[in-house]
Amino acid sequence: MTENMPKKPLKEPRKEPMRRTVEIEEKSNLYLFVPLSMWLVPKLAYLKISPNAVSLTSMAVGIGAGFSYFQFNDYRFALLGFLLMAITHVLDGADGALARLTNTQSEFGKIIDGVCDYVIFLSVYIALALAMLITYGVEVWYIVVGAGLSHAFQAGAYELQRQEYEFWGHGKKSAELPELQSLKDIPSELSFFAKLATAMGQLYARMQYRFSGLDSNFRPQLREHLANNPSGEDAFRERYRAKFAPIVKRWGIMCANYRTYAIFLACIVGQPILYFVFELVVLNLVLIALVHKQKKDNKLFLREIGA
Repeated sequence: MTENMPKKPLKEPRKEPMRRTVEIEEKSNLYLFVPLSMWLVPKLAYLKISPNAVSLTSMAVGIGAGFSYFQFNDYRFALLGFLLMAITHVLDGADGALARLTNTQSEFGKIIDGVCDYVIFLSVYIALALAMLITYGVEVWYIVVGAGLSHAFQAGAYELQRQEYEFWGHGKKSAELPELQSLKDIPSELSFFAKLATAMGQLYARMQYRFSGLDSNFRPQLREHLANNPSGEDAFRERYRAKFAPIVKRWGIMCANYRTYAIFLACIVGQPILYFVFELVVLNLVLIALVHKQKKDNKLFLREIGA
């Protein structure tokens, strides 16, 4: 029923703040990386540097981190790799804030940002795999590739939960996810690169839905509820925030910061293989638990609002 109903526009979205949402922010972001990003953003805007240029710079710094971690047996290079990864977190926070400040948000920019984030970790993973070949042989690639795929699923699920919270909890239009039903045809009039970017975006969105515990009927039912109760939108968003802020904070274990810390610690003790075991075993078990909890909370919330 809800899938066939025409979408009614929600109330005009509020102007989006430059900063990320505080109540769901991971602590090292909240007290370190985000303040540094906010300090940097006005300077980037003054210099007329584009958000995409910031994303690409972050990717270049991350590749440098990969070269450093290749020599992880020298603690100085391991420390350099950690510092370069920390810089990528600052730049990663700055590109989105810069886009909001300059009103230059775009789907293409989101894809560029996502690709750059994955290239950063991909370069580190490849560097560590090459460094471990002598010790573990070619079989190490199975572990590294498995960890890389797990990383993609986990990070996509985490980002989806953040976007859902931003959209339904705060009404941020830029955080709205595409409906699954819309992820079908790619307009034929698009250029080759636009088609490629669109296809990548659709593939990523499908992956996010699949590994996040988000049922395809959940969002249409929320939209229908808001359309039928326009005067209660503020109360609905307040209720959504109260319900979902705690679990979105739990999803924060999947953010890039913890991977950066874990990689550094594993390299400092001379056993980077421990990081990949952590990624494959621990974080996947956490993902399963979070998905189970998310599905349960989604159903309870629909029941609470009578959707």
